Order: sequence, then structure tokens, then C-alpha cells
Amino acid sequence: MTADFVTKYGPWAIVVGASDGVGALFAERLAREGVDVVLVARRQHVLDEVAEGIRERTGARTRTLAIDLTHADASQTIIDATADIEVGTLVYCAGGDPNYEPFLATPISAAEALLQRNCLVMMRLCHHFAGPMVERGRGGIVNFTSGAALAGGRNIVVYGGTKAFDMVFTEGLWVELHDKGVDVLGLVLGMTDTPALRKLEFERGRLASLDEVPAGAVTPESVVDEAFANLGNGPTIATADDVRMGLELFKSMSRNDVVRLIMQVSADTMGTDAPRGG
Repeated sequence: MTADFVTKYGPWAIVVGASDGVGALFAERLAREGVDVVLVARRQHVLDEVAEGIRERTGARTRTLAIDLTHADASQTIIDATADIEVGTLVYCAGGDPNYEPFLATPISAAEALLQRNCLVMMRLCHHFAGPMVERGRGGIVNFTSGAALAGGRNIVVYGGTKAFDMVFTEGLWVELHDKGVDVLGLVLGMTDTPALRKLEFERGRLASLDEVPAGAVTPESVVDEAFANLGNGPTIATADDVRMGLELFKSMSRNDVVRLIMQVSADTMGTDAPRGG
């Protein structure tokens, strides 16, 4: 247990999207640092397993909150369920787009659900929990975004747009809060070996089984390590070489050229502009 870490980021943290992958590992890392964790995701039985493992391995207190983030009252449910604890860290690690289809091939309700989950709930939670953090002069907010935020691409029209919002929102929040004792960090995930990515790649025929690791994917552990090494180094950190390379390449290109490049690459490789995580 690190006393300074708990003082800065504790005593409780909320991790939204904590059922598996990076979110579950992030929650456990917080617990190892001595911070108690509230685990939020949709599947209660999975949350219970994650919470039990964290308690056994770290001794931290845990709470679980099973909720569908696409519901209109999701943010208020989270706020009400944590009203009795002091939340020093908010981690928003909502998952990728489960559809990966053209914008016009899905009902508008699917796009609205993605907007609700990836943007509105995150924004509402940041607004609620950041205020007390500022009053205390300490705390942390970590929002996950994606390489899909860097430019528009095929089959990720809404997903990329929501992740671009997440990135710019988090950068603006850092501008306003970084000198008030609150660390704000946006993690731009590249291709990360998560259950969601394996499922997507398997369904697209790019993996022979769900036991395979997608080519070029970084481990969730490396993402968490990078995040913890940079909690105070916001506003934005890229967590994989593919995103870092893209950011460097795009510096010398116009927005139009970037979009055309992504369009051509995705056509040549049968759609590799898939969601990269986050």
C-alpha cells in the first residue's frame, strides 16, 4: 500500500467498464495501491467474480454495480449508489462498438445508445465527481478513448465520433482542472488484446479461435502500466505503437488526406479500421 497514492487518489475509486480486459486490470491495480474500488459494468455475475478476485489478492474493499450504460438513468444510478463514499478517482473505460457496420446499416437507436454510453454518461459522471475533487484539492480522472478518434473511418462513423468527443473533452477538462490538484488523463488505446477485440476479430475471420492473440495487439497489462506511469502527465497519452505512429504521420498531412489514407488502407486490408479499444 502506498500512503501517498491513497491520499491523492483514494479512498475510493469508481471504474466503469470493469468486468474484463483493461478495466478489470485497472481496478485491481488501484486496489493494490490501497484504494477501494467500485466496479461498474453490465454483467453482475462477471463483476462478482472480478470483485472476489480483487478482494482475495489485495484485501481492498469492493462494491459492484451492474448497470446498462445505455439506459437513460445510468449516470444517476451510479451517483446514487456511491453517495455514501468519498470518490477520489473516476476511471471511465467503456468498451468498443459491438456492431462495426456502416452507419446506415444500423438503426439510429444503436447510434444513440453508443452516444449515451461513450459520451453522456462519462460527461455526467465527470461533472458530478470532479466538483468534490476540486474542493478537496486532489483526485484523478482517467477517460479511455481510441485510435478511432484520430480520423473518420469506415464502419466506425459513430464510434469514432464518440471517441473524438471523449478525447477533446478530456483535454479541455485537463486544462481547467490540472492546476487545482486534480489529475486528468485521456488514454488513447491502440489495438489492445481484450475479449471484445478477440470476439470482433474472430467474427471477421481474422482469428481462427478466441484463444488467439490479434496480431500487433498490446497487452492490457502494458496499457495499465502506461496509465499509472502517466497519471500526472496529462492531458493525453497514446498507449500503443500503432497510435503513436499514426499521430506522428498525421502531423504532416491535412485532415482530408488523413481520411483518404485511412479509407484506402481499410479497403486494401478488408476493413482494418476496426475499433482499437476503449
